[in-house]
Parts: sequence; C-alpha cells; structure tokens
Amino acid sequence: MHLNEIVVPLVNWYQEHKRQLPWREQKNPYYIWISEIMLQQTRVEAVKPYFDRFIKALPTVADVARCEESRLLKLWEGLGYYNRVRNIQKAAVKIMKEYHGNFPRDYDSLQKLPGIGEYTAGAVASIAFDVPVPAVDGNVLRVISRIQESEEDILKPQTKKRIRRELTEIMPVEEPGVFNQALMDLGAMICLPNGLPKCEACPLRKLCLAHLHGRTDEIPVRKKEKKRRIEEKTVLVIQDGDHMALRQRPEKGLLAGMYEFPNYEGRLCEEEALHVLKDYGLMALRIQPLPEAKHIFSHVEWRMSGYLVKVAALEGKARKDLVFVDIQNAEEHYPVPAAFGAYASYLHLRLGQEKYTGGNEG
Repeated sequence: MHLNEIVVPLVNWYQEHKRQLPWREQKNPYYIWISEIMLQQTRVEAVKPYFDRFIKALPTVADVARCEESRLLKLWEGLGYYNRVRNIQKAAVKIMKEYHGNFPRDYDSLQKLPGIGEYTAGAVASIAFDVPVPAVDGNVLRVISRIQESEEDILKPQTKKRIRRELTEIMPVEEPGVFNQALMDLGAMICLPNGLPKCEACPLRKLCLAHLHGRTDEIPVRKKEKKRRIEEKTVLVIQDGDHMALRQRPEKGLLAGMYEFPNYEGRLCEEEALHVLKDYGLMALRIQPLPEAKHIFSHVEWRMSGYLVKVAALEGKARKDLVFVDIQNAEEHYPVPAAFGAYASYLHLRLGQEKYTGGNEG
C-alpha cells in the first residue's frame, strides 16, 4: 500500500463528516493559531468556550499585543501551561512590529514566531494560506502508524520526521488544509487511542494494515514515560471576613506570575500551620483541616493537604507577600491556576470556565 492511496477517500470522508468548529468558519490565521495553541493537551469541547471568550475579548492580533499580562492570564485561566499564552503575546508583538500586523504566510516564517513549532506552523500555513505542508500531531502519528503497521516509537523524533517527510510527498496541492484537517478529525473521531478505534466507520479500513492484521491495540508504539516527580504541599486557605489571602508566584518557573493560596512544602501539622500564620502576623480564630487533593502537571504531581483558617480582622498594614481580596475581585483580576480548584471551592471561588457556566470545568 502506497500512502498516497489515503488522500481521496480521506478527503471525501471529511467533506461529509467534518466537525463544525468556530475556528473553521473562515480561514482566519489568528483564529486557527489561537485554537491550535489551546487544543494542545485539551479536548475540543473544553476549548470551545475558552476560544469564544478569548476572541471576543481580544478579536485581533493587535489586541493581544497590547493586552495587560494579568488580563491575558485571566483569559487563559483554567487551560494551564501559562507560558503558552505568554508566547502568544510575544508572537503577537513580533507580528505587529515585523509584519505590520499581518500574519506571515510561509511555513518557515511562522515557525520563527515564539511558541510556534512544526505542527502549529503547518496547521496555520496549510489551513489559512493553502501552503502544502503537513501538520503532524499525536493524532496524525497514530493514524499513519496504524495504516503502515509501523512498530517505530512515535515519541522518537526520527519517527515524526519520517512521517512528516512522507506526508509532504503526498500533500494535495489544492486545499492542503482540508487534507490536514481530515487527518486530525479521523484521529479525533475514528482512529481513537488506547486500542479503541472505530474501524467499522473508518474510510481507510481497507488500507490500514494494523486493522487488517488485528493489531490496532498494539499500535502505535510508545516508550514508557518517565515517572512524575511527587511534591507534597500544605495549602492554607486564609479568610478574613469576606476577603481571602493570595500570593503571587515567582516570575519564572511553574505557573509563573500566577496567584495562589499560600502553600508550603511537606505536610504541616496544625501547630506548624499556626506558626506560619503567626510569622505572617495573623491571628487564627479557627483552623479546620481540609481533605487531601492532587493535581497532575506534565512532569510533577502535587499531593496536597490543607487548612481552612479564619483570621482576625486586618488593620490594613502589609502582610509580607500576601494580598487580601474579595471573591469578585479575585475572579475578575487575579489569575489562580486550576491546581488549587479543590480548595477554592471552600471559598466559593470559581476558577477558569466555571466562572462563566456556574458549574465545573469540562
């Protein structure tokens, strides 16, 4: 089977079954760019409300370039990986300065923008500007590996490089973006991971070697990922009347510049927690243990315990690195990562999309 045999049946299938997505309604490179960055490690249905809100607040590249960082982070709150939105702004500034506000139309120039790699550059170039370059992500790697019954590790750079080269050779000159989106949709809707593809609905089932040989549960091949580092933390949810204590994280590192509940390494007993409060100059009126929670990042897992603490009224003087804000102010102006969602609920503080739906994030 030659790979070029997949083009016609795949494109025909896409024309009938393609997903209706807000960023596909027009060939707007800005929309495509923002959606692709948001979709990295986040489901389509979860991204839709974030995309709509982001575009309404910042309808153009120029708006992103001049947006205050705190507002930008607030619009991204709940999506995680906050360096991505910082890179979006850096790229927007570069587009304004070097390209007079117009997106560069070629693949190489797109890839030179901050935060844009091979996949995103390929998606924007092919979908917005009809440049015949592939956009190879995890979905595409899985689809092609199964079609070819390849036992190469898809996490190895040389595997991705090979598949990208072979797709480049078969890219249709007319509407290459349609071909790329067809591969994306097939991987998202039909050629599902974890051995659960819907082969009976696949337009390429007669061409797919893994399906023909009953090996879709074995392919693609992935090497075992490194174990995440475990970090234990104690979170202090501090209340002064209708105000809560937050502090800003450092400008570099994980969740840089975000606001958080004060937290400390290890598991503090109640006496140790009270000592921390005293060090802040706060008098605890009541302290209550909170249930354990965890949050998983790419390479780190936080295992948290916590205390809900009511403190005596403040007298207005500074408390080291703490800021005390009411819930409405926090929801509007202080970006708090979803990692603290389990503890935010004790203050009825809504994070991310939850603020707009009244419920939990999808």
